[in-house]
Amino acid sequence: MSLEIIILAAGQGTRMKSDLPKVLHSIGHLPLLEHVHRLGKTLLPEKISIIYGHGGDQVLSRLAHLDATWVEQKERLGTGHAVMQLADDIGEHSTVLILYGDVPLLKHETVKELLATTRDGSLGLLTVQLDDPHGYGRIIRDGAGKVLSIVEEKDATTEERAIKEGNTGILAVNGGQLQDWLLRLTNDNAQGEYYLTDVIGLAVNDGISVKTVHAGSVDEVLGVNNRQQLAHLERVYQLAWADKLMLLGVTLRDPARFDVRGEIESLGQDVEIDVNVVLEGRIRLLGIGSESVPTP
Repeated sequence: MSLEIIILAAGQGTRMKSDLPKVLHSIGHLPLLEHVHRLGKTLLPEKISIIYGHGGDQVLSRLAHLDATWVEQKERLGTGHAVMQLADDIGEHSTVLILYGDVPLLKHETVKELLATTRDGSLGLLTVQLDDPHGYGRIIRDGAGKVLSIVEEKDATTEERAIKEGNTGILAVNGGQLQDWLLRLTNDNAQGEYYLTDVIGLAVNDGISVKTVHAGSVDEVLGVNNRQQLAHLERVYQLAWADKLMLLGVTLRDPARFDVRGEIESLGQDVEIDVNVVLEGRIRLLGIGSESVPTP
């Protein structure tokens, strides 16, 4: 079954307090949206569609090199409304993966596990356990643990708000089923928006099993909504790079004072990096006894 990826990237990001669209703020050397697109490409999809909106001219200008179909959401009436913009172009027999342009550190292995849940016709939903679920939709289950629906926080009761399992918004579903459910979405909620999360309840009502995969950490599925979250994920990203390089034999004098803002193309033996080093551009790290490699 072919894979189609839809990346939702139309949000304004008012809490960033910036003239730059949220998805163009960077982690490392790449815009948030480009991190998500790169993940998508590793999954070898038939196509990637990006729903854009706020600051559309800037987004298209900056990321015109991405291999994707760009679709504008002129009115931002919710995540369900965003996906509606290309409902007619979704393959009936494809698997559709929904990603978010402001969630840059999602792991390939997690998404592969999510996609595997759809092989028997189930809907795959990525959830996360949270100490503080404020701001997240809550996963509603029955006494046997079966997923029944997702309730957005503004529509949740006091009891539902106490649930610690949160919705990431990331899901995988059959294309034909998704088309049908999009036609049945309503905006009868506190926000007056079309919630993509409502397809979970529609799936359950139609007898479709909802299988969940749990994210390995909150950071993996954290969306960037303000400068604090951007700075936090920058450190998560850089420490992941530091761990990877140390496992490959690199000595870092202080992993917390080291940044990669480029592409490391090759690595010599016995490389040692001092504090406050920033690696930019296309990088070849040469260690003791390594021979120089000509720059192409």
